[in-house]
Amino acid sequence: MSVLKDKNILLGVSGGIAAYKSITLLRLLKKNGANVQVIFTSSAHDFVTSLTFSTLSERNVLTNFFEEEDDNKTWNNHVDLAEWSDYFLIVPATSSTISKMVSGNADNLLVATYLSCKSQVFFAPAMDLEMYKSISTKNNISALQDKGDILIKPGKGPLASGLSGEGRVEEPEKILELLKKHVKKKLIFNGKSILVTAGPTYEMIDPVRFIGNFSSGKMGFEIAKQASTMGAKVFLISGPSNEIVDDENIILKKIISADQMYDECIKIFPEIDICIMSAAVSDYKPLKSYKNKLKKSSTKSLQIELKQNKDIIKTLGSIKDKNQKLIGFALETDDEIKNAKIKLKNKNLDAIVLNSLNINGAGFNSDTNKISFITSTLIKDFPLKNKRNVAKDVLLEIFNL
Repeated sequence: MSVLKDKNILLGVSGGIAAYKSITLLRLLKKNGANVQVIFTSSAHDFVTSLTFSTLSERNVLTNFFEEEDDNKTWNNHVDLAEWSDYFLIVPATSSTISKMVSGNADNLLVATYLSCKSQVFFAPAMDLEMYKSISTKNNISALQDKGDILIKPGKGPLASGLSGEGRVEEPEKILELLKKHVKKKLIFNGKSILVTAGPTYEMIDPVRFIGNFSSGKMGFEIAKQASTMGAKVFLISGPSNEIVDDENIILKKIISADQMYDECIKIFPEIDICIMSAAVSDYKPLKSYKNKLKKSSTKSLQIELKQNKDIIKTLGSIKDKNQKLIGFALETDDEIKNAKIKLKNKNLDAIVLNSLNINGAGFNSDTNKISFITSTLIKDFPLKNKRNVAKDVLLEIFNL
């Protein structure tokens, strides 16, 4: 999942030969999950077709204040467009468009929308070498920067005029990365590494039988996804689960047993800022695991001796430093608050998330959950919510620890 997912982005295209690069930029924005509305200046139509942009964006390209072909003269409200946007990219930004942005000459929809915009604006100049170097252009660019708009500096190389130098619009891939870095800087977990465990563990009796539990992994996967959208680099260690994740900021490691989860956690933990242990790790495993499948015998009972697994979270609690936060989960059926507080203290946790099997819609294999967030000084109860929103609540509470 990209940090741009579900972001509303205006893409302004002004009239210059570099407008063709905006097609690639639009494709990249959509690939990253953004909602994109394209606005052309009238001269942009001389260089690229609106059909290409409308097809890729899945929205009509806007150029005029009123739709000329519409008998009812539908108004393209520049104020509504500005308020809808999270970010406004003007690529390419010609000398003429930049000048109008500075002077306030709102004679087209793009500039009128820009002047109404409260969201962050990025502009990528594209023009010939001497035009870019001119005093008036330099002054206009400085004025936009002073206002708070972000300049995407042009690159150097061959220009449409046949000259070579500074003035080429920046490559779409670099514009995308610049935008993503800017978005990440605003996120609460930017620069943080978070470890999340999820799902059950299976403790093998023989090659086809195991001891396990009903955990689906949904809660842990949602925490990992939401942590990523909040800017974190996420390490997700999951036991057997049908949940999937497709996110450039999440490194997924699949394991089977509690011993494997222990090894992975111990290996990763030293480089982690926050560890959230939401997995339902088996407390016990068979004393002996058989290499071959056990055959049904004439006896009507089978005894399997169990031994305790290593206590992963207690081990992490014993080695964590003062800069690390360790969060546990507790699934209880009785004396819930009391048992959660005992676990909080005994395992040296910073907080524990309590959920109960006594509440309909909470617990294993559910899309919803009802939790209490508990620290040494706080018990905060939350209503029943879908697990995506529960994950957000948990992460916001951790941020405020």
